[in-house]
Amino acid sequence: MPWATGLPPSAVKAVSPICAGPRELVVAWRTVMRGRTDRNMSGAKGGKACLAGLPAADQATGLWPGLMRKGKFALLLHAHLPYVRHPEHEDFLEEDWFYEAIAETYVPLLRVFERLAAERAPVRVTMSITPTLGAMMEDPLLGERAARHLDRSVALAESEVSRTAGDVAARELAEFYLERFRATRDYFAARGGRLIPAFRALQDAGLLEIITCAATHGFLPLMAEHPEAVRAQILTACDYHRELFGRQPSGIWLPECAYFPGLGNYLSEADLKWFVLDAHGLMFGKPQPRLAIYAPCYTTEGPAVFARDRDSSRQVWSQEEGYPGDPAYRDFYRDIGYDLPLDYLRPFLGGDAQRKFTGLKYHRITGRTEHKELYHRPWAEAAAEAHAADFLANRIRQFEPLCAEMPVEPVLVSPFDAELFGHWWFEGPEFLDLFLRKAAYDQDVFELTTPTDYLAGHEILQVVEPCASSWGNKGYSEVWLDQSNAWIYPHLHAAARRMTEMARRHEKTRSKTKEETLRQMGRELLLAQASDWAFLMRTGTAKDYAAKRTKDHLLRFNRLYDILRSGRTDKDFLAACRERDNIFPDLEWRYYL
Repeated sequence: MPWATGLPPSAVKAVSPICAGPRELVVAWRTVMRGRTDRNMSGAKGGKACLAGLPAADQATGLWPGLMRKGKFALLLHAHLPYVRHPEHEDFLEEDWFYEAIAETYVPLLRVFERLAAERAPVRVTMSITPTLGAMMEDPLLGERAARHLDRSVALAESEVSRTAGDVAARELAEFYLERFRATRDYFAARGGRLIPAFRALQDAGLLEIITCAATHGFLPLMAEHPEAVRAQILTACDYHRELFGRQPSGIWLPECAYFPGLGNYLSEADLKWFVLDAHGLMFGKPQPRLAIYAPCYTTEGPAVFARDRDSSRQVWSQEEGYPGDPAYRDFYRDIGYDLPLDYLRPFLGGDAQRKFTGLKYHRITGRTEHKELYHRPWAEAAAEAHAADFLANRIRQFEPLCAEMPVEPVLVSPFDAELFGHWWFEGPEFLDLFLRKAAYDQDVFELTTPTDYLAGHEILQVVEPCASSWGNKGYSEVWLDQSNAWIYPHLHAAARRMTEMARRHEKTRSKTKEETLRQMGRELLLAQASDWAFLMRTGTAKDYAAKRTKDHLLRFNRLYDILRSGRTDKDFLAACRERDNIFPDLEWRYYL
């Protein structure tokens, strides 16, 4: 989902209240497992039970007397933004989503990870970088504009240091932001405005496992009636991932954790080994997983499925219980872009100089009130330290009974939108840094891992067919298909049919113009299919922009279709489309055959 400026908390995907909590699942697992033999473990991969590898006596009981192994904790950060690039405008408001994410999330996370890598800390983190986000990070135009955005931020902070000279507390905050903005600008400039090589270096150093997503974050269950469209989303993503990161992705973050039965066939074709679902997606599978959400299962098509641990997620996501709501943390909404006179701000805003978020925020959350106290950085740092320690303590309490009683090493998969850390939760990168260090050095109950690493050590797993599901509100598809956005799908389905029609008609063409037309049709279709547009229509945030993006891509697609079907050429229109929507330069249109 796009962490767009101004997106209200109510728009955040709610944790689906469908599946039982961890205590209930442990009890259920004990009930299922106690006294079972390996002969009762139906559907084990390769004809062997999930308990294979234990001593014979332990296989007979399903228990693990006197033996305790370490648990495995897999932190997964899903980094995604929709493809927002408008070369036809000098400044474009929605492009700020990308620039803000660079300054507040991607650069801070990179700095955290690089410090850990330099120290050779025993840390493993999984990160999905979606193809649309990767393309934006590699785009020279957006890189130049991001650098300009950072320059403006530094200039505004410099002005704020002068403006707040008579207020000690505000002056300290202005100086804090100035130092931070300068460091971010210098980091970005030193890398030539390109962040993908920095992520790739962390991958090569062994700290990050980077996985892919569908090409444009399309909501795959709502494409299921068009196999070619699903296939193109996945295969295009893998092609582009290899181009960016120099290796085949092992896993995939399914957009919105959205699954439909049979999707594993497409993943298997793309040589993807695993994916993650919300807890109920696995728990309502057939047969029921014997080890609940605490071990992955193979699907009937081959790829393994891990389930999201809702207990660890709730501590961060929940509006009632989550750490980001602590009164000491910085308030997201109180920004000087809306607090100070527009005449003062105008030189630093760019474009039409309309009010917007600047990243300079002087207030803390304080409480459920309109009144906000000044942000006090030492208090926020202390809160991050306390919450990191609490998160660690809760994971230890969660793991201890599982490690003592499960017949295999339990694994907890805890996925989050990466943009939560830094953008929405300003202190989030500090929290992650502290937690990862504490997990690496201050306990011996669990180890940090990735799903790929876990699978390498656990080849014998139960086979389960997961159920249709997502991690959206109520657990299925209603966020992306309701009265606000249903109108887009007949048009998307028609475009998918037309794409396959033209790909088959011109399968053997040798015309470079026809090939490039088909390639551009594929780009426009993929961009129109992004789940972000339906999501924004549903939440009401940037609703008009999301609707326009859907219409514009479909209009360009249909015009290209008409040109190709008629046998005409329109090189000027094709060139204009390529300039505007230039994602996936080597897109393979034959995936639609």
